[in-house]
Order: sequence, then structure tokens, then C-alpha cells
Amino acid sequence: MLKNIKESYQYSYFLYLKLIAVAVIIGFIVGVTDTIFGRELLLIGDIRKEYLYCLVPFIALAGLLIVFIYRKFAGKAGKGMGLIFEIGHKTEEEIPLRLIPVVTVATWITHLFGGSAGREGVAVQLGATLSHRFNKYFNFPDKSKVFLVTGMAAGFGGLFQTPIAALFFALEVLTLGNLQLYALLPAIVAVFTASWTSSFLGLEKFTHIVNTNLSITPMTFVKFAILGIIFGIAGNLFVYLQNFLKKFISEKIKNPYYRIFSIGIFLGIILLMLHEGRYTGLGTNLIENSFSGKQIYVYDWILKLLLTTLTLAAGFQGGEVTPLFSIGASLGIVIAFFFGLPIEFAAAAGYISVFGSATNTLLAPIFIGGEVFGFNNLPFFVIIVIFAYLVNRKISTYGLQKNYFEE
Repeated sequence: MLKNIKESYQYSYFLYLKLIAVAVIIGFIVGVTDTIFGRELLLIGDIRKEYLYCLVPFIALAGLLIVFIYRKFAGKAGKGMGLIFEIGHKTEEEIPLRLIPVVTVATWITHLFGGSAGREGVAVQLGATLSHRFNKYFNFPDKSKVFLVTGMAAGFGGLFQTPIAALFFALEVLTLGNLQLYALLPAIVAVFTASWTSSFLGLEKFTHIVNTNLSITPMTFVKFAILGIIFGIAGNLFVYLQNFLKKFISEKIKNPYYRIFSIGIFLGIILLMLHEGRYTGLGTNLIENSFSGKQIYVYDWILKLLLTTLTLAAGFQGGEVTPLFSIGASLGIVIAFFFGLPIEFAAAAGYISVFGSATNTLLAPIFIGGEVFGFNNLPFFVIIVIFAYLVNRKISTYGLQKNYFEE
């Protein structure tokens, strides 16, 4: 791709300077947007906790509002992450700007009324939508994909403030087994700019340094491999169940209003019954408990998995990544004892590996491990994530992800 760019511009370095300048602008805009979205989401989470019994019982009605918003205003933007992948695979050409308010408001509503969902999907969509508008100012091969990947990286990086992981997430998530290296220059500039911007504006970042005295021996290698396989199976279970529920519910309840309302009634009841809203929202409470020595039940991970897949299958909005983090961390706490490994280390390994397995990404979860839990653990994380990654490599929580080896 870079060769094509050079040939088109006769090795003009002006193009690279222009890309860098635009990437800074994109990173700043996306960083500000992520901050607004993220801080409002945190505020909404606090409001939900304070008025839990006044809000969660009305999640079914909130679902009706979400469906109305999408059917009335979304249009093509209603495809959400699917549209982002269609742009990446050149089956669509434009991302309408109305995607930003539609997906943002719908996600806020989902979280206010207790839906178990994430946030990264929204951030990636916001970043991709904003960045993609800049491709009209350039004229080189695959410019659309360059700005798409740049925006995806900035969106993820601005929200989580893990710029290296965000960079590789955007480079590898579109097509399994193929890095989109043509976007490397603007993506790395935009992702760091977005991360610095959101940090400067006060958006919080989760960091917990895990100190261990582990070493890689034949015995620990086997332990890491088995641990990775278990986390890989959990990530696959999330994807299989998500796909099954989406298909099953849509076939049984074809009307989207009836679908989200009926599932919403069930969710409202079950979310309040299970430890008074423990499994509502992002799952950051489970992550906090996992790394602060607080109570983690042996069934936390599976209940969070079931309720998140059901929430998203019903039509509520949000992402999958933060719930996947919480699922992996709480599962790691449960199985750490059986492997004789430090509890926090196993939780950190689960945090990154379940995410990697469910999204079919390899480099992104490894670098999340470094940026969140400390780069001293990177050799161990590499082994665990690789085995979690190798469990699947076929299905993904992103349904339109392509497989390079099958093309």
C-alpha cells in the first residue's frame, strides 16, 4: 500500500506530512468525543447505582425507545459495527454522521436502565465515522480504509488510553491474519493524540500493575497453555452464545419492538434479583473486585456472559469489550487456585485473553496486558494469549470480520 502511495505521489513527502497533520486533528477530535461519551457514561452508571430500583424495572420501556430511535433516525447507520466492517471490506462507501448521535444516545439509554453492555463498540464507531470524513481531501489508493483504520484506532485508544493496543486492534481486527499496515503512519499519530487528549481532559484510565516472580519453565509453560485454552473456550462461548441468541430470538420474535420489550422485562427482573444489579452496566465492578481482593463468586463470569449476550441479542446497544474484560478477570480469580498461580496474575491473564479469543485479535490483547498490568508480565501474557487465540480463529463477536486464510 505504501508503495502504491509513493508511486501515485512520486515519492512526495508532502503526502506524509499532510497525513500526520490530519491524524493529529483526527486524534484530537476523537479524543474530545471519547471523553464526552465516556464521562457521561460513567455519570450514567453512578445515577443507575443510586436509583437502581427506579430505573432497572423500566428497561423494557427503554428498549422500545431505542428501537424507535433506530427505526426513525438511523437508516444505514443502524448497522453499527457492521457498517464499519462493510466500509473496511469495500461493500459500503460512506458512514453517515447521524451514526454518532444515534449510537451514543442508544448506548446511554441502555446503561441508564441497567443493560449489561460495553462501550468500546461505540468509541470505535465514533472514531471511524469522524475520521472517514477526511478521506475526501486525499487521493491515493485505499484512502477510505486508511482513514477508517485510523479512526478505529483513535476511538479505541481515546476511550481506554491504551494507544499501542488500540493501534494493533485497528490494524488486525478487520481481517483475521492480515495487518492493515497501509494505515500505520496516520493511525499511530492519531491514536496517541486521542489518548493524550482524553487523559488531559480527565477521562479515567484503568491501570493495575501486577508484580510477580514467575519464570518460564516447562511446568509454567504448560500451566500458561492450559490457562490460555480455558480462556479461549470462554471467549468462544461468548461468541457462540451471542450468535445463537441473536438468530434464535430474531426468528422467534420477528417484531423488534416485541423482541426488545419481552426480553427487557425478563432482564429487568433477573438483573435486580441477582445481587441487586451486580451484573448491570459495563462490568467494571467485577473488574474492581477482581483486583482489590473483594468478593468474586464462582458464577460471576458465566452470569455476566449470559446477561451481556442476551442484552445485545435483544437489541440494546453498547459494546462487548469491557464485559469481556470483566468475564475474563472474574474467571481468572476462580481458576487461579487450581494452577497455583498468583490470583491477580490469573485475573489479568483472563482479562486480556477472553477479549482476544472473542475478537480474534492477538497483538491487541498482549499489549493491553502490558499497558494495563505492566510490561514485566509480557512474556507470560504472550504464551497465554496465543493459546487462547488458537482455540478459535473462525468466529468472532464481530460478525463481518474476514479470515485472510479463507479468502
